[in-house]
Amino acid sequence: MTKAPPNADQELIEAIARLLNEQNLAEIEIERDDMRVRVTRSYATQAVQQVAMPAYAPAPAAHAAPAPVAPAGAAANIAPTHDDLSSNPGTLTSPMVGTTYLSPEPGKPAFAPVGTKVSEGQTVLIIEAMKTMNQIPAHRSGTVTRVLVEDGTPVEYGQPLVVIE
Repeated sequence: MTKAPPNADQELIEAIARLLNEQNLAEIEIERDDMRVRVTRSYATQAVQQVAMPAYAPAPAAHAAPAPVAPAGAAANIAPTHDDLSSNPGTLTSPMVGTTYLSPEPGKPAFAPVGTKVSEGQTVLIIEAMKTMNQIPAHRSGTVTRVLVEDGTPVEYGQPLVVIE
């Protein structure tokens, strides 16, 4: 087995990083011969803090409690798709794929329901990804005017989560 020259390794890493950016991936890992390379992307505009949080266990289907009733007017603040909101500077989008939780644990009040004044960096929800609870901070200070996701629902990368005006 011949060893690749050092600059070839650097070129491979740069090519992987370009692929990561072009495909908008959060992480990529490649193993070739005796070399293994893992490249991850950090998001400077929307910091993600990983913390140990109690895991949400799904309730058995046979004993599932009825869904909580939203206060009057709250239904207008939740909608399944919001492509038009992605360009709004007040819209906080998901930095990852995962499951959203609006409160720190089941039965506790939501981090930032509609009408809540939040400061930049304050946790507004949690996204669980690969059994890790990631606190998602507000990207700006203001008032939460819309919550665009429901508790316990899956989200995609870049999906609008909340609007802070």
